[in-house]
Amino acid sequence: MEFLKKIYGMAREKPKRVVFPEADEPRIAEAMARLGAEGICEPLALGDVTEAQVQALVMARGMKEVMARRLLKKPLYRAAAMVAAGEADAMVAGADSPTRRVIEAAAMAIGPAEGVNTASSFFVMLFPDGREMIFADCALNLEPSAEELADIARASHASAKALLGHSEVAMLSFSTGTSGAGESVERVRTASELAGFVGPVQGDAALNPKVATKKGMGAGNANVLIFPSLDAGNIAYKLAQELAGAQALGPILQGFAKPVGDLSRGATVEDIVAVSAIVVALG
Repeated sequence: MEFLKKIYGMAREKPKRVVFPEADEPRIAEAMARLGAEGICEPLALGDVTEAQVQALVMARGMKEVMARRLLKKPLYRAAAMVAAGEADAMVAGADSPTRRVIEAAAMAIGPAEGVNTASSFFVMLFPDGREMIFADCALNLEPSAEELADIARASHASAKALLGHSEVAMLSFSTGTSGAGESVERVRTASELAGFVGPVQGDAALNPKVATKKGMGAGNANVLIFPSLDAGNIAYKLAQELAGAQALGPILQGFAKPVGDLSRGATVEDIVAVSAIVVALG
């Protein structure tokens, strides 16, 4: 697939140290061997607790040293602290851990990206006609506020520029412009104003230039779709898979100061390699 070939090439151009706190899991071990052999990244297993990791937690959250050392006994927290301390450039986890635990560890040790206060996720959607898009948030935030939607849009904009080469963001709603009203429309409208992206806009106006011109909203060339709720995003990406034959890569976490990859507990070795390459490319 062309997208993955591009991502693998990007990763090889700037190989990063990626820590895998679940390195003993057979799929992870196989993926780590392949990632290293193919030069996609330098895979790292967990090392011993270091003073740098302890200080990273103490400085990040002002916690007491005894609490930091206690947290570092947990693999996810130690991996995140390795990233925060500069001992690794990114982390990939989740094959044997719930998403919420991966997020908690990353939020505690790594912290948010500048200007972003909301961790979120996205899928890279690859369509049979060659279109490459980002859908967000389809896996994490249930009913994001206007401020959280704005954060999701900003983070997705940065992810699209890094992975797709350009970003045209549309903040989706059942209403375009001022044609409709309601709590969800106003929430998307406020988020659009906060983030500076097109919205609220319906799906057809976001994707079809003729419809966008008729409705007077945007250029109809969006490659980043921000959904107003987890319901809408999750339903949309699965419909795109089933009805349009799209491939969905992810979910990929975003909004952290350093790259963090989350894996489905059903992830295959191929999935783990792909997510790891995307995480490296985002860095």
